[in-house]
This record gives sequence, structure tokens and C-alpha cells, in this order.
Amino acid sequence: MSTTATTAPLSTVDAETLVAAARAAARAAARAAAEAAGVAVSVTVLDAGGHLLAFRRDDRAVLISGETSTRKAYTALQLNAPTADLVELVKPDGPFHSLPTALDRPLLFIAGGLPVHRDGRPVGAIGVGGGAPEQDHAFAAAALRELAR
Repeated sequence: MSTTATTAPLSTVDAETLVAAARAAARAAARAAAEAAGVAVSVTVLDAGGHLLAFRRDDRAVLISGETSTRKAYTALQLNAPTADLVELVKPDGPFHSLPTALDRPLLFIAGGLPVHRDGRPVGAIGVGGGAPEQDHAFAAAALRELAR
């Protein structure tokens, strides 16, 4: 399964909808992930400023999944791109190789983070941690679809 943006296109979401639906979408995405795939995850939803709107960690999810979901969301927001699309860029021969250490920011270049857009502008981000990177990416895409409703 490819984890590029083509498998989870960026969506347009009204900013008010993002705030109103963030908690429900986070819970729904975490529950759906746990039930459908048997994976316990954490889901983070950030606003355009990188502030926490919603967070949900399944009781069975590893503790670090909370941190990874938040860092994935932050990375997707700051670089305005799905984290799955950035993985290759930070490898030793990639153009962003030094970016993770050059910045004093909680960036994480592992699939599972997606920016959320409104009128072509980023208004937030979703991050999922706890499963395999491909799973986290798929779960984040499901949460994004939920927010776009």
C-alpha cells in the first residue's frame, strides 16, 4: 500500500467544522482503528497555530503513541504536507536530511500526519500514532474524511 498523498488527498474543511468536529473525529478515528484493524492508537488534532484541539489515546495504546501522533500532526502542519510524503526527504541523501536536527521543533518524519485545508490554506492537522506507519496514515486519512463531512 502506498502512503503518498494520492492515497489520502488533502481535504478542504471549514475552520468552524474543524473545531466542532475535532473531538468526535479523534474519538471515532481511534475507535475505528482499534476495532477494524485491532490496533490501539492515539489521535491528535491541531489548529492552524499548532495548538491542541483534540487528543485521544486508546487505553491499550503504547504511551509513546501520544507523543508520535502529536509530532506527526505538527510536522504535517509546519511543512503543509502528509508526513508519508516527507519520509524520503530526510534520509541521508535527501534535501531535508538535516532538518530534524536543525530545528528545535518536535518534527517526526513517519507516516501518520496529514494537514487539513480550507480554501487552499492549512487550518490544522491530524496525527495518528500507535500502528505501523501505513496503518497510521490510513487512520489519519479516515479521520480527515470524518472532519470533511
